[in-house]
Amino acid sequence: MTHACPRLRRAVVTATAFGVLVVPLAGGTASAGPAARPGAVTATAPAGMSPTGVRGLSPDVVRQLGRAVLGVMRQAGVPGVTVGLWTPDQGEYVKSFGVADKSTGRKMSPDLYMRIGSETKTFTATALLHLVDRHKVRLDDPVGKYVTGVPNGNRITLRQLAGMRSGLFDYTADADFRKALTSDPCRDVTPQQLLFYAFRHPPLFPPGRRFDYSNTNFVLLGLVVEKAGGRPLADYISTHVLRPAGLDQTFFPAGARFPRPHAQGYTNQTANGEVRDAADWNPSWAWAAGAMVSNLDDLRVWARTVATGVLPDGTRLISPASQKQRLATQPTSFPGAGYGLGIFDVRGWIGHNGSLPGYESLTVHLPTARTTLVVLLNSDIDETGTEPSALLGRAITKIVTPGHVFDLPPRAAAR
Repeated sequence: MTHACPRLRRAVVTATAFGVLVVPLAGGTASAGPAARPGAVTATAPAGMSPTGVRGLSPDVVRQLGRAVLGVMRQAGVPGVTVGLWTPDQGEYVKSFGVADKSTGRKMSPDLYMRIGSETKTFTATALLHLVDRHKVRLDDPVGKYVTGVPNGNRITLRQLAGMRSGLFDYTADADFRKALTSDPCRDVTPQQLLFYAFRHPPLFPPGRRFDYSNTNFVLLGLVVEKAGGRPLADYISTHVLRPAGLDQTFFPAGARFPRPHAQGYTNQTANGEVRDAADWNPSWAWAAGAMVSNLDDLRVWARTVATGVLPDGTRLISPASQKQRLATQPTSFPGAGYGLGIFDVRGWIGHNGSLPGYESLTVHLPTARTTLVVLLNSDIDETGTEPSALLGRAITKIVTPGHVFDLPPRAAAR
């Protein structure tokens, strides 16, 4: 999923490697899981492959995982990474590597808040489906029924917005938007301002013709949720998505709010291309497409919930019919990857990734093996055109689920 993130679309996608950051790779901070921090990595299952295709977390596999993560960190110059891997019967693995703050040497740890970028789309899409279940909207309603002034607004459906098939220009690809954001990354930006940048460009193709990742789609869906739900998007998601799922460490920030403890985030998406700490940048420009904050424990719960539609207590967050609609993926032009309603299916791994200046994340669930993977890192600097979160996802799954390798080509990321 080298995906999809409200990350700035660069004017030109470069295929050359960025300069590698030279950072100390501290020994990993290990944990046995949410209830036992800090502690030791647990590996309770046998080393062999389970019937579902998941390798047990034997000491040898744990060592392989550590070497793989550190190798990607060195390759891509990533300061800090936290990895969480949970699979029934085969053990669990929670470990942090490197540093959360390059200036102080503070270590990365599993309890840190992180900006999650386009993983926000899974929450916005869930709010939309909740409204579908309440008969407040229909997926095949035209967006023009709720938001005026949308090019092709009488033809583009809510389903096409959520499935990235609207044809609308992505505002993050607009040169003036990029210039405004990089010149003042701490300013507040409204959804209407974002749509201004998008709508001054003609649609790229007729609605429904093909997949094209556009953050504009989810800004519009955020406005639809507000219109049909009768309250601000952050309030609707908090009440109808986060609270039922028990996600009390996940939220839409007000402005640049970022609770502590959090990792500092490093980016080269700056006016002059120099690497900067983006922790205090205002993510309002990503809004319904990517402004949210979360942590490892909440994302572990959310990964399974969004992939299955089932809450931790066994009840449902949305109806089975709506969950079926969410998971009805269509081709993306990336081999092995489909996109549903605000969600990817990459060789069986269902979920989303996120990227915005300074931070990347990957939260996916493999239903056939009931296995969850969460990766959080404090850099969004590409390595030879590939997001470091995608490199980590590939390296980890090659070891643990060799029959389901999370793998996308270098330019699969829709930014």
